[in-house]
Amino acid sequence: MSILIKPIITEKATDQSELNNCFTFVVKKSANKIEVKQAVESAYGVSVEAVRTMTYPVKRKSKFTKKGVVSGKTGAYKKAIVQLKEGDSIDFYSNI
Repeated sequence: MSILIKPIITEKATDQSELNNCFTFVVKKSANKIEVKQAVESAYGVSVEAVRTMTYPVKRKSKFTKKGVVSGKTGAYKKAIVQLKEGDSIDFYSNI
């Protein structure tokens, strides 16, 4: 199973990729920075300069509706921001 689950493509992540050459991925919770660096370099053929990781916890939410209290939760995940060396880039839209 791969360490990289999927890229995050939001307005903030797109701005970071254009301005600072940083790309954002959802990764396995057990992956460390060294494994993320190796996975990005092998998958996309680029040179990684730095990796920053963040772990997001489960968020539980409840709301009151006509049918009563409805509760739900969002899953926990780990996010990695990968900064590439100058001149390297990743094109997520080439496979579309």
